[in-house]
Amino acid sequence: MLGLVLVGVAFLLRPRLGRVADLAGQGIELKPEQAPQLFALIERVATAVGAPRPQVLMIGYDLNAFTTAVGVRRTRVLNIGLPLWATLEPQERVALLGHELGHFVNGDIRRGPLTQVAETTLDRVAHLFDQPEATGEGIIGYLTAIITRFLGWIVATVARALQLLIVWTSQRDSQRAEYRADELAARAGGTDAAVALADHLVILESIDTVVRREARAGNGMSAWLDAARVARVNLAPNMPTLRRLSRHTDVSLFASHPPAGLRAAMLERTPRQAAAVTVAESDIARIDDELAVHQKRVLRELTH
Repeated sequence: MLGLVLVGVAFLLRPRLGRVADLAGQGIELKPEQAPQLFALIERVATAVGAPRPQVLMIGYDLNAFTTAVGVRRTRVLNIGLPLWATLEPQERVALLGHELGHFVNGDIRRGPLTQVAETTLDRVAHLFDQPEATGEGIIGYLTAIITRFLGWIVATVARALQLLIVWTSQRDSQRAEYRADELAARAGGTDAAVALADHLVILESIDTVVRREARAGNGMSAWLDAARVARVNLAPNMPTLRRLSRHTDVSLFASHPPAGLRAAMLERTPRQAAAVTVAESDIARIDDELAVHQKRVLRELTH
């Protein structure tokens, strides 16, 4: 019986490594034959930053991009949000790819499962020992229930405190990973493009507003880019103030990303780098043509 109990506990606390299928709600998976120009650009950027190639490429629905690894074989996944991609200038898109692929270079994806197991285990231990109100028959039963609840409260409190410590530590590591990935963004697309990408993130809420406005009007990627350009021009005089504001409002010990304004400032303080990968407007136009077939689906997600 003890063995069965231990097996049950091990099953409940097993690491959740995920599957590619679990990411279906976050984007559309692309095959190389569906977007050869985009895959070729990713290949060029991966070579420039010394990154392994993503094994799965997805076009996401949000103004976001991320990398992850799923499954026992740790399948590398790159998700590029179409609204984010469409609102960036050519070299900024190269910098975005350099940043995301940089997470594969720095081993950030490998460290995630280690902290995830610890966080999940401690969370479930806390829930297990967080007993309901004390109940029992008679004085002895009632006192026993109180003691049991008190001991359970101690265990649950310690587990939650340890979980909080691990989350804080892992998020600090995550923030450092973003700075390292920014360096690779500058190597791939050039320092100017990497700084412009960070500034784009500073005003991301404004960009999101104009993209959703255009989406509700039924307009696609070219309209998103035009609207984003207007927003960036209008906000450019206020960018120093917006950077400082970001450094105050977005800072947190438990945030996975450092403030975008601080990221831009850090990039400006590092030695300038020329772009290892340059891309022409015509190349970007061909990539956008490959992705345009998916914009109707992204439009539906943006307007829901």
